[in-house]
Amino acid sequence: MIEPMTRTNAARRLAALAACLVLPAPAIADSLAAQLQKRIAAFPARVSLYARNLDTGESVGIREAEPVRTASTIKLAVMAALFDAVARGELQWTERLAVTGTEKVEGSGVIASEISAGVSLPLQDVMHLMMVLSDNTATNMILERFPADRVNAFLDRIGLPSTRSLRKILGNHGPQGVSAAGRLEENQKYGLGVSTPRDMVALLERMEGGALVNQEASREMIAVMKRCQDNTGMRRPFGDLPVANKTGALDALRSDVGIVYSKAGRIAMAITVDGMGEPDWGPDNAGSLLIADLAKSLVQGLAARPGNGREGK
Repeated sequence: MIEPMTRTNAARRLAALAACLVLPAPAIADSLAAQLQKRIAAFPARVSLYARNLDTGESVGIREAEPVRTASTIKLAVMAALFDAVARGELQWTERLAVTGTEKVEGSGVIASEISAGVSLPLQDVMHLMMVLSDNTATNMILERFPADRVNAFLDRIGLPSTRSLRKILGNHGPQGVSAAGRLEENQKYGLGVSTPRDMVALLERMEGGALVNQEASREMIAVMKRCQDNTGMRRPFGDLPVANKTGALDALRSDVGIVYSKAGRIAMAITVDGMGEPDWGPDNAGSLLIADLAKSLVQGLAARPGNGREGK
């Protein structure tokens, strides 16, 4: 018998048709990857990225398992290792670190130009400056007290051996604080640190899930990253939408690692653009603009759809 076309039956059939039109997760990832590849095809640099919707599990990557220069995004791993050391009782946030001429380096931050040598600052404040302002001198002060080898020991414990802190930030005294990994010939080309986009997203996912060190530490690390002052990349397209991130920059490189808290899901991502030509340290660096475009596409492409995520919550 033919079912009468009542309003209820019509609604059911429309819902069934809509369900058929929803692409399965692999097809969504393939489609998004093709869109991203098209965007970066003509860009004169090498782009590596990985992103994951932490609510649906959907992900997409381009060269996501290949090592990249981290630049200052390695400071994310340094911060996590510090929180672990504090939780273990090996360090205290109230311990004071002295500003010295040896640790002062040019680049991002305020300590080198605004704080006199001999002044001491609490470790927690130095960590905040390292993350929020990407202060290079703060980073060197931390790595003097808590060497890169100890950062790498922490990364080994949490199962991220492909991510390495290699040395302090270069100053007038040549490479300092070089770790065992940093002395390996194959790592010389990476500079401050090496990682993969997949590793960085794994770090973010554990942090957002409250499983990096412990729940309280994870929550505080996210809060610190939400105060990042660099809005030239990942943050650029999202206005007042919450973002927790850490950026990195070199003459030929821009990178951004973080979580965008969209209504369609928490999208964790790591994007590196390396091999650009003439240096541009302005806010509209082509690599930063590309990261902003890719971040927007990733949030839209990995958005939760009916039946697979947080929609409506």
